[in-house]
Amino acid sequence: MSTSEIKQNRKARFSRLYELAYTDVLRFIQRRAGPDHAEDIVHEAFLVAWRRLDEIPAKHNDARAWLFATARNGLLNNQRGQARQGALAVRIAARAPTFADTESELTHQRIDLASAWQRLRPDDQEVLALAIWEDLTSSQAGQVLGISSAAYRIRLHRARKSLRRELDASPFPAPLAGSLMTE
Repeated sequence: MSTSEIKQNRKARFSRLYELAYTDVLRFIQRRAGPDHAEDIVHEAFLVAWRRLDEIPAKHNDARAWLFATARNGLLNNQRGQARQGALAVRIAARAPTFADTESELTHQRIDLASAWQRLRPDDQEVLALAIWEDLTSSQAGQVLGISSAAYRIRLHRARKSLRRELDASPFPAPLAGSLMTE
């Protein structure tokens, strides 16, 4: 294969990866950093992807997890560089189920869940978000966090227990928690 063919193949692979994963990676970072710096961080992640294209897994979901990990590392570097401590900013209210009997009950459930979420440690928030919002397998989520899939499953179990404790401590009953507790 000639040098120009290799370059064309690299460009085509990168373009396809960018096309399929950019929006997911952008949302991933926006939920953690907000919209202000998200695009810059995602572009940095894709710059790293271009430089290390041969190291990226061939399967789309694995490549997506690789990009999440790269973007997450970029975010952490950005936060350290700006001396900010960022917590995971997730818009829980939009994900609350709609099976409440009344609008008032649904509002209480959303408030309980949002309050419980804020009381969780950032590490627990991250573990739960990878399972719930990013819909990653334990292997992929482990890759994002730089741990084994078994270690991730243990952390996920503990994070779910923590969320359950926080919801049980809420002033209003929150039956929607069960939907977040199952896998």
